[in-house]
Amino acid sequence: MPSIKQARIAILATNGFEQSELEVPRDRLREAGAEVHIVSPESGEITGWDKKDWGSSVPVDKSLDAVNPKDYDALVLPGGQINPDLLRVEEKAVQLVKSFADSGKPLAAICHAPWLLIEAGVAKGRRMTSYNSIATDVKNAGAEWEDSEVVEDGNIITSRNPGDLEAFSKAIIKAVENSGSQSEAAE
Repeated sequence: MPSIKQARIAILATNGFEQSELEVPRDRLREAGAEVHIVSPESGEITGWDKKDWGSSVPVDKSLDAVNPKDYDALVLPGGQINPDLLRVEEKAVQLVKSFADSGKPLAAICHAPWLLIEAGVAKGRRMTSYNSIATDVKNAGAEWEDSEVVEDGNIITSRNPGDLEAFSKAIIKAVENSGSQSEAAE
């Protein structure tokens, strides 16, 4: 069984990511031993949204232009309203999401981030959850929406909101350990 300790995981975000939805999975994955990179169309730093106002900045590790999906074992998409709305009009971001969906590697989206799954055309026929305000968007994209802490359908993991972050992070770790993608990343 692959170990999380050999995993390389990308978190795709831009300015306006929900602070906790980037930081908690990043920290839990690093605590478990994974190498985690913040990937963004921006360079330098990106600034989060912390509940009702701008939050803290986090350093960007890799430019979206420089990322090869084959180098990563999983992709994590934090939510917030601003972040996924900006990313879903970035063609390279949408292509990265689609490539992970198609690869079978774990692809995890929380809160409003399922907008990226919809934009990439990978929601149809899936069981998913999201922030309740975009449940109709998820359903209109052809997915079966569930009001659950974590919904796993194949390689796609979705959660609703910051209250689900611990379960979301555990599901990502479990999915990486149960996937066979580490050998491909080591090539």
